[in-house]
Amino acid sequence: MNPRATEETPVSHPSRPLGVGHLTALGLAPPALVTTAAEAGFDSVGLRVLTGNGTERRWPVDVGSPMLLETVRRLEDTGVSVLDVEIVALKPGTAPADYEQALEVGVRLGARFLNVMCDDPDLDRASDTFAGVVERARIYGIRPAIEPMAYKRVSSLSQAAGIARRSDGGGVLLDSLHLRRCGETLDDVRALDPDLLTYVQISDAPRRLPRLDRPAEPLPREQVCGDDPAQVESLTARLPAGDGELGLRELLDVLPPDLAVSVEAPNLELIGSLGPRRFLRRHRDAARALLHSGTPGRRSA
Repeated sequence: MNPRATEETPVSHPSRPLGVGHLTALGLAPPALVTTAAEAGFDSVGLRVLTGNGTERRWPVDVGSPMLLETVRRLEDTGVSVLDVEIVALKPGTAPADYEQALEVGVRLGARFLNVMCDDPDLDRASDTFAGVVERARIYGIRPAIEPMAYKRVSSLSQAAGIARRSDGGGVLLDSLHLRRCGETLDDVRALDPDLLTYVQISDAPRRLPRLDRPAEPLPREQVCGDDPAQVESLTARLPAGDGELGLRELLDVLPPDLAVSVEAPNLELIGSLGPRRFLRRHRDAARALLHSGTPGRRSA
């Protein structure tokens, strides 16, 4: 069984590898993200090789493309690895042709996970579709993980876990912001089958959802952003670890100590003022401080 932290022995994991998700700086092309992440001190990246809708502009990282070849070269030069590729959106008509490209690109990048979200109102059908994604991804050595999000059809850990359990090997992706906005608690996280856990994305935020308006300017790569404040916050206004009230240390303490951690924290104002390099470095320093912090905890066998 994976160890969990409870309340007596200090737990700190300063050497745990740390990644950064592409959404944090989606305006950087994949090769530039790899280089900038390496300069900032990250160990891995997540790369957005597909989009969840028809409006967002994809980075041209098709198999055999110059951009994919350059991305692979920079991964080799820097030693940065690829934690995950994204994003597959489960919809009523989703078919293998809709996600095969992500798997083909992912295996060339050495990705471990495939990020999946759900836009299908029929969760039974979504479960069947996800099981198909898992079966196909096994050929590529990639593990799909479904992510609960407050403004998507799968908006709870229990829904995500139910879909993952019905597949043969799929998992659940945790995101600190989405957990809070979905109304999940640490007890809900503790209750999740450890075998379903894949990795955790971290960012910080106020405890209560702030009032946020959709930005007047287009988002990077022309992402779709509605008027739902939870979506606006998720895409434009996340905070570095420690700058909010989400209890990130407590969250990490109830997760297996070897679970991969990745920063997913887009903030349009902050990246605009700091520039991508300083922005990623700030996130890296904040996340490393969090991993070094350690709070009292007792591990259960």
